[in-house]
Amino acid sequence: MSIQNNLNNIKQSLPEHVTLVAVSKTKPISDLMEAYNIGQRVFGENKIQEMVEKYKEMPKDIKWHMIGHVQRNKVKYMAEFVSLIHGVESFKLLKEINKQAKKHDRVIDCLLQIKIAEEDSKFGMTPQDASTILQSEDFSALKNIKITGVMGMATFTNNTLQIEKEFKLLKTVFDELKLLNSTNCKLETISMGMSGDYNLAIECGSTMVRVGSSIFGSRNYN
Repeated sequence: MSIQNNLNNIKQSLPEHVTLVAVSKTKPISDLMEAYNIGQRVFGENKIQEMVEKYKEMPKDIKWHMIGHVQRNKVKYMAEFVSLIHGVESFKLLKEINKQAKKHDRVIDCLLQIKIAEEDSKFGMTPQDASTILQSEDFSALKNIKITGVMGMATFTNNTLQIEKEFKLLKTVFDELKLLNSTNCKLETISMGMSGDYNLAIECGSTMVRVGSSIFGSRNYN
């Protein structure tokens, strides 16, 4: 199957309210351009340096999503152009994003990464952490970021019931945070679901899915 066929099949299966992030990490620009040429405009990368290189060479109407773990000292490299940062897991990181966004006179959209998986290997904050941040005065002072939703990664398992439970937990957290009516917040996005489980994620309330291998084939790791 070609990238074009894969992408068209996935897009046809998605409800209108769900945004498809084409996860293009480790893939060459030629693969991304194949997706771009049939209308894909949202791409997700998990390494800032790789995203910066692709940004420089590719059309400027692309929305670049940073979906990986973010190191604070690297935020400055993407602050000029990044469209959405999925993996915000601390107030310190929010402060750094705000600082770098200000230098470019931008407001950067961010998702709070909530730890929903039982695995220790997954990053994220607790629902209580998220609630505390959104209600704090320190947070309301940040004028160059906007929290637009939440992101979560389910446990890497074949146990569908466990994955479903974790997805439903993220939807519940989203609903509860939405009630806080915090400044710098417009909660609309629930980013959950990847190639293997995005249909289940959508059933559980996802509005944004991160799909890589089902579009581009398995990853190229050096």
